[in-house]
Formats: sequence, structure tokens, C-alpha cells
Amino acid sequence: MARITAGVGTSHVPAIGAAIDLKKTGEEYWKPVFAGYEWSKSWIGTEKPDVVVLVYNDHASAFDMKIIPTFAIGCGERFAPADEGWGPRPVPDVIGHPDLAWHIAQSLILDEFDMTIINEMTVDHGLTVPLSLMFGEPDAWPVKVVPLAVNVVTYPPPTGNRCWALGEAIRRAVKSFPEDLNVQVWGTGGMSHQLQGPRAGLINAEWDNMFLDGLIGESDALRHIPHIEYLRETGSEGIEMVMWLIMRGALGPATRCLHRHYHVPASNTAVGHIVLEPITGD
Repeated sequence: MARITAGVGTSHVPAIGAAIDLKKTGEEYWKPVFAGYEWSKSWIGTEKPDVVVLVYNDHASAFDMKIIPTFAIGCGERFAPADEGWGPRPVPDVIGHPDLAWHIAQSLILDEFDMTIINEMTVDHGLTVPLSLMFGEPDAWPVKVVPLAVNVVTYPPPTGNRCWALGEAIRRAVKSFPEDLNVQVWGTGGMSHQLQGPRAGLINAEWDNMFLDGLIGESDALRHIPHIEYLRETGSEGIEMVMWLIMRGALGPATRCLHRHYHVPASNTAVGHIVLEPITGD
């Protein structure tokens, strides 16, 4: 039986990817950002997950205004890095796990979630930056990935409650897969930031840390935060944090925190990172 053994939440700031690719991680500005991931890189090297269900949002690379799926699952064998306007990141192709991905897609659709199934797509910094933060710069990613793209770019995004419930459904799907797999679920994006308008550069560290607190333990209060609170308190792009709730919902009723990191600033945003495990252990 496959099992979800851990959840990871992390920002996916594109400038972080540029800092890695341009060998700037040792610069004074970037050192505190990357220091917070050293524990996680060591931990994941020990955990050795077989598959990561990686929840992220596409930034007009695979999807644009022609088609906007609320939830899209990548069921292909391979996903190349996207060209986001300055060439693809110099990172390995992402290798999928079609058997698990199709099983999750079937399970979710029969569980009454309307998933869009994608067999061919490129993946942008929303997916590759978290892999770089957790695995460094390998010749090949040491894990297979099931990409799960969420629309948090064009109104209306899914509610936090729907995202949490989707995580619960992913948990049921993974547990019903017959192969013995160590699966992690990652939620990416955020934290508080706004890229445009009079509030550009907004960072709300107090709210961000309240959100991180809420991922730990038994409470499900975060699932009930309305869209307007994300917008008011964390800026227009802070809505990306609903993707972390898919990860949290997938971990079951209660979690414990293994590692936590928060740093301001990285580019014009805050960087948040957390590693959780389900207390039930199943």
C-alpha cells in the first residue's frame, strides 16, 4: 500500500531559482534564505521519497487565458522545464509517475473532484524551484513527481476549504494504490506578497507566521479563511497559500512540525518553509 509520510510547504520565488542558477547562493543577501533549507536537504536525503505530489501554480507557461483549469494533474512520463521568457532553467526534466498519477486522477474524479488530466506540459519555476531548494543541483531529480497545478492566478481561485478537502481526497487515493510507495505531498507558493499596484512589496510577517502555526496540530481553522482575508492581509499573490492547504489536508487529522523556516525578504516577498509529518504515521 502506498502511504503519505510527510508534507512540505515552501515558497517558490522565481528569484530563488535565478540565485541558484547564477551561483549566488553564497552572497550575503541570499545566505539566510538558503540556510533554512539545509536541514530539509539532509532530512529528505534520509527519507528518500519515491514520489512527490507537488502542488504548484502555473505562471502562464503551460496555461494561459485560453484554458484555465482549477485543478490539473500531470499524468505524463516526463515534464520539461518551461521557457518563461529567458530560456528554460538549467535543471533536469521532471520524471512523472503515470501509474500513480492516473490512479489519483481516477480516484479524485470518482470522489467528485473535477480534475483536468494533462499528459503533455512544461513546468515552470512554481514546480522546479521547490525541487532545487530540497534537492540542490543534481544531474537528475532523485524522485518522481506528480504535478498538480492549481489556478490561483485568475479569479476565482478555489476556496481554502475545497483545497483542504482535495488534500483529504488525495490521501484516500494514495492509500488505495496497491504499490508500496513512500509518497510526500508538497504545497508551494506564497507567502505574503503583492507584485503590482499601490501595495506592491507588501509583506505581513505576523499573518504568515499565524498561517504556519495553523498547519501544525489538529486544528483545521485555516480551511475556513475566506479569499478576502488573503487579499487584505497578504496581498494579491498571497492567495497562493491555499495550495499549502492541499498538502495539509493530505496529512490527515493531526501533524507535528519537524522543521520551520521564515525569512524576509527574498526579492519582494517573504520566504516560508515547513516540514510536517502525520501523527498517525499511516
